[in-house]
Amino acid sequence: MQKDLVDPADSGRPGDFIRSGDSIRPGGSVDLSDFAELSTPLVADACVRLGEPLRAAPAGILPVADGQRVAGRALPVRHYGSVDVFLEAFTRARPGDVLVIDNAGRRDEACIGDLAVLEAEAAGVTGVVVWGLHRDTPDLVEIGLPVFSYGRHAPGPVRLDPRGPDALTTARFGEHRVTAADIVVGDDDGVLFLTADRAAAVLETARGLFRTEREQARRIRAGETLRAQTRFDAYLAGRAEDPSYTFRQHLRRTGGAIEE
Repeated sequence: MQKDLVDPADSGRPGDFIRSGDSIRPGGSVDLSDFAELSTPLVADACVRLGEPLRAAPAGILPVADGQRVAGRALPVRHYGSVDVFLEAFTRARPGDVLVIDNAGRRDEACIGDLAVLEAEAAGVTGVVVWGLHRDTPDLVEIGLPVFSYGRHAPGPVRLDPRGPDALTTARFGEHRVTAADIVVGDDDGVLFLTADRAAAVLETARGLFRTEREQARRIRAGETLRAQTRFDAYLAGRAEDPSYTFRQHLRRTGGAIEE
């Protein structure tokens, strides 16, 4: 369920803020700040509702500071042991991009720290998402640019592997391939990757799910149970007659929004 958002101007805590790019234009303008105002569970449910591929970062990829949120165009990069690949990527960065780092999910080195994140901010990058680890945690919290990773680790890379030809064009992130044709959405529940040309449809569906969930929550607080709202008794009766009848089918008939 979508949580109420905290206005960063009212919070005063370094983690409670939203960073997002300006817009993308896959045949029409989409304000990416609208994605930053919706939770990743809502966006994931919208993908399921639309039959879009559900491309989630592996579980455990979380923000350095609680409350950090990001939405922007992907700036993919593959790490081979040296920071130079990040600096080169920044020469191609557009304002609002999110640096997506493929470090193969390594747990034996931190591939991003304070200087690289400061440079990212100077290049107009709005956040960093790492398939791997970070370091310099207190400094990253102070800098305030959203950084998502598996966690913190003091040692940096000691290797220097041969650089591949797609170092600046694609990034593997778990089982997913991320390119500049994708957008990135992240919050306390994790990170999602969406194709830019489907962003408008996903956004519209997620907004509809948000409105439905808010109304359901209001009615529960007013004393009307979720079972009553979703006509759960009717669902049980329908399933008794047809064992293949699913709760998701029932929700779509009744207009509910719990699972997607």
